[in-house]
Amino acid sequence: MHKTAWLIGELALAGLATASVWAQQPTGPVGSIYTCTDRNGRKLTADRPIADCLDREQRELAPSGMVRRQVGPVLSEQERAVVEARQRKEAEERSRALEERRRERALTARYPDKAAHDVERKAAIQMVEDVAATAEKRLIELRQQRKTLDTEMEFYKKDPSKAPMVLRTRIAENEDSVAEQQRFIAGQGDEKRRVHQRFDVELAQLRKLWDEQRGVAVPGAATPASAGGSR
Repeated sequence: MHKTAWLIGELALAGLATASVWAQQPTGPVGSIYTCTDRNGRKLTADRPIADCLDREQRELAPSGMVRRQVGPVLSEQERAVVEARQRKEAEERSRALEERRRERALTARYPDKAAHDVERKAAIQMVEDVAATAEKRLIELRQQRKTLDTEMEFYKKDPSKAPMVLRTRIAENEDSVAEQQRFIAGQGDEKRRVHQRFDVELAQLRKLWDEQRGVAVPGAATPASAGGSR
């Protein structure tokens, strides 16, 4: 007798738990049919979200059999965090892709053809060369100054230590300035190489974008003509 009463109580609790789960599921319009395949491969159908398929996707059907929406699965807190992290990553990737396309459109608008790109490359290189030319002029001036200072030092050729401190300081400053200008000029040579490299990389990308705009096949892609080969 006691065992029967206990069993009835357990069944009642189980029923309440199942009812609670169902109560938490969103219900569709009147006449909706829910269908799913549970973890055991059984295809289930009910007029409300199916408790045995809470861990997987269910389909809500209209009486006509047309799919109204996909329901579930119901996720745990940890599973939800994983899904949200994946969704954030996908959103970031979409954002990066959109930004890349925006940058590509701006690039082709700025350089509609190679001639336009060449003009800008030439202008950028010319700017570097102008800066280097200014430094070269300054270097010539410093070397002229050094000749004048060396002429003054001729008076102290036998004993340079007797040369005035002002003269020795000017010579030291001249040497420092010459070394600085030489380093700067060498740096402009490096800068010119960097400019060419940047424009080379940009041109390679532009060639692909121009081909896409003209509908030209991407190099390396198989085409009927190339696939057959020449005889």
